[in-house]
Formats: sequence, structure tokens, C-alpha cells
Amino acid sequence: MGSRTVTSARRIGIFGGTFNPIHLAHLRSAEEVRDAQHLDRILFVPSAAPPHKRKYGLVTAEHRLAMVRLAIAGNPYFKVSTIEIDRPGRSYSVDTLRALRSRAPGVSFAFIMGFDAFREIDTWKEYERLFELADLIVTSRPPMGEPELQRFLPVAVHAQFCYRLNQLTHRTGNRVIFQRISDLDISASAIRQRLSRGFSICYLVPPAVERYIARHGLYVGRSR
Repeated sequence: MGSRTVTSARRIGIFGGTFNPIHLAHLRSAEEVRDAQHLDRILFVPSAAPPHKRKYGLVTAEHRLAMVRLAIAGNPYFKVSTIEIDRPGRSYSVDTLRALRSRAPGVSFAFIMGFDAFREIDTWKEYERLFELADLIVTSRPPMGEPELQRFLPVAVHAQFCYRLNQLTHRTGNRVIFQRISDLDISASAIRQRLSRGFSICYLVPPAVERYIARHGLYVGRSR
């Protein structure tokens, strides 16, 4: 990721994940968050060694990075960062946010995460620091109504937040925001399972990603 990718924008959304593989729900979610939250850019950050994911069925970081690049090609608001792939060891979000902030101290960051991940945020490394480093944008999952995010905050950080009009504001001024997104019930695990059974994944991933998977024989014979 070049320095201009960060410094030329004022507010950047960080969308991390294994992207194993990246699919249309990932892309649509990123687009809706960017639009609704007035973000200048979405930075896709493929993880190298995710601490919360099993390695079984995880293709190499090089393949996953290549698929992300193919998927976002042509969207001027989407960029990719290799910051976690380049860094040795486990891919922890708190380390990524620290590194990005040090590279671009004048940029405001918003960390995008799914509701299920937010419910388990107290299992993340130095999770308290995440609230200090960026806004957290919590996206919906199908089907669900709008949750009271206050109920799902870890008890240890309750006193650090002010709750008003269904918005959580941290003592640093950063916010926790719920963002409803389109209910596209597409998952990477279901895509991998279809591929392992020889079924089509057309219209679940971008055509360029589908071709890449076929060309490299990814996920064939994998059942998870």
C-alpha cells in the first residue's frame, strides 16, 4: 500500500478479513458502508494468519490477495493493503490500526466489523485499544433488527462510553455505529463447500475471481 493511498483521504474504512474467497456480499457491504458513512475510501486488508480462524481450508495469502485485487479492480474508492501479509506472525487488528495511524496521523479511520465479531470483541487482542484508535462500524447480518449495541459492550469498557440516541461515543470521541446492510446471505464457507462438491459459484463472486479460482484449482476437494 503506497503512502498516497492513505494520506490523500480524510476518512478511511478498514475492512479486514481472510477473504477466503472474497465474494459479492463483501463488496456490497463495503460499498454500502462507504456510502452511508461518507468514507473517502475503503481499504481491504487481507489477513496473513488470522487468530480467530482455523487454518483448514485457508488458501495462501498470495491467492487471497490476488482475488481481492481482481474483485475491487475498477472501483476508485476501493484499495487493498498488504500490511498484515507483510507483517510476520499473527494478524491482529490492533497492530494494524496502530501502524496505519502512525503512517497517516491526519487521517480518521473507521474499522468495519460484523455484528457476530462485535459480540466477541472481548476475545480480541487489546480490544480496549480498538475503541481508542478508530470508529467501529458494526454491520448487520441477515436476518436481524437493529440491536442495542450498548448491551453487547464488554463490561470492562462500559464506563468509557456515553450512550445517546442509539449512538455510543467513546471518551476519545470515537463512535460505535450500527450500519444496516443488504441481507445478502452469501458466505465464504458456503462457496468453498459448493466448490468442493463441484457446484457452480456463478453470481456469488465476481467473474474475475471465479476464473481465478478455476484456473488455480482452489478449494477443490476441501469440505469445509
